Amino acid sequence: MDNAQIWYIVKRSAGNCEIFPSDKVKDDNVEIIEQWGPFSSQEEAIARRVGLIRAGKCQPV
Repeated sequence: MDNAQIWYIVKRSAGNCEIFPSDKVKDDNVEIIEQWGPFSSQEEAIARRVGLIRAGKCQPV
């Protein structure tokens, strides 16, 4: 299995932030307000999302 997957944090119009692999993030999605990344692992993206929630930039899912 290839561990070279890249991850992004995506903020949707409802204010929730979700974590997606790069192949699921599309630039033309109108629901995406902001996105952060790329992150080299899903664990790193989760840790960053926690920071964004604590900073008030995202709502928990």
